[in-house]
Amino acid sequence: MIGILYAFIITFIAYILAKPCNKKIPQVPVIVFGMFFIIGLLFILGLPYEKYMTNANPLFNNLLGYVTVALAIPLAAMRYDDLPLKGILGILIFASFSAVALPMGLAYLLHMTSPDIMAFATRAVTTPIAINIATLLQAPISLVILIVILSGVIGAAFSPLILRHINDERASGLALGLAAHAIGTAQAWQRGSVAGRYAAFGMAVNAVFTAVWLPTFILFLQNS
Repeated sequence: MIGILYAFIITFIAYILAKPCNKKIPQVPVIVFGMFFIIGLLFILGLPYEKYMTNANPLFNNLLGYVTVALAIPLAAMRYDDLPLKGILGILIFASFSAVALPMGLAYLLHMTSPDIMAFATRAVTTPIAINIATLLQAPISLVILIVILSGVIGAAFSPLILRHINDERASGLALGLAAHAIGTAQAWQRGSVAGRYAAFGMAVNAVFTAVWLPTFILFLQNS
């Protein structure tokens, strides 16, 4: 219990230190600054990383699931009467299939092992759902988490450059939610409430859709 408390305090301090850094350099997500601060704090305190992760994982893995479910709150505040459903449906389907096919294709061309290729299939969804999909596909969990976080960090970091000519908050938010999931959604909220809601919508719908079709399709191929 004391170890979990120490892990929580270290993580909280890292987050508090990361917030002002993110305000000065908004292109770099809070999570990136937070990771460096955690590494620094562990080095100063002389704590091994493995011990920190052992204590932090049970707490934050559970909280991650609650945070994902809490996305229903901004979704409830959205207006769906003027939503171009056909266009958004097409974008979601294309984004889901391409976000799975392209990373898997790249991993295959690099001659990676089958479990590693399956790990790249989860790139498109947020971490809690990616972990569940990886469990079904027997992909390495640690690699899945790394891929999901890196894709979110890269997407959020380059979003100001890529989306600089897009003035529609709905379009920019949807793009961030689809391409960079949770980290992109946090970045979208910094752009505005409308962008944040559409990012949460895109991330949630894409995650549910991918969680249904991807394991079904892969397991069908493996059993056929």
